[in-house]
Amino acid sequence: MGDLIIESQMTDPVDIDSALARRLRMEREARGWSQCDLARRSGVSKAMISKIEREETSPTAVLLARISAAFGLTLAGLLVRMDLQAGRVSRAADQPTWTDPETGYSRRQVLAVPDHPIELAEIELPAGQRVNFPASTFAFIRQAIWVQTGKLIVIEGDARHVLGPGDCIAFGLPADTTLANDGGKPCRYVVALQRR
Repeated sequence: MGDLIIESQMTDPVDIDSALARRLRMEREARGWSQCDLARRSGVSKAMISKIEREETSPTAVLLARISAAFGLTLAGLLVRMDLQAGRVSRAADQPTWTDPETGYSRRQVLAVPDHPIELAEIELPAGQRVNFPASTFAFIRQAIWVQTGKLIVIEGDARHVLGPGDCIAFGLPADTTLANDGGKPCRYVVALQRR
């Protein structure tokens, strides 16, 4: 089993591999899809989907983004623990954090309420790391990024933007997107997105 965990300041770390495996199966079966159907729709191999569902591997941010897009969900829709209580107030102590086992990209889900169209997440991208998201990730959302510390390079299709502390970017039409930190220190930024 992988080392993918969600942490909460109020409780012990929770192994999210089991929660993700259950959630993937639930979303897939609710649509009447086989693993082959999900593989075809997401561009993630059937073998990888099977390994995730059997808790044999910890998926990366890119794989989760592809899978969530195939379901028509946001990344947070797969990452937020199913046992989190829904409510309008998101207490800091209850905000789950997920870390990509490949890049160290860390995502704290600040706000994700099922009946509210806005989501907020705080991301830390380690120095020297990059994460590539396919255009399908952005098909169901509108997104903006606000850099808090460090430097973030955003490559959105053919456009390249270098953002520093306080800079903000509103994303355009869905495009393959790379978020990169080529600096010597971690970059921390806030993602605000609206579900369509």
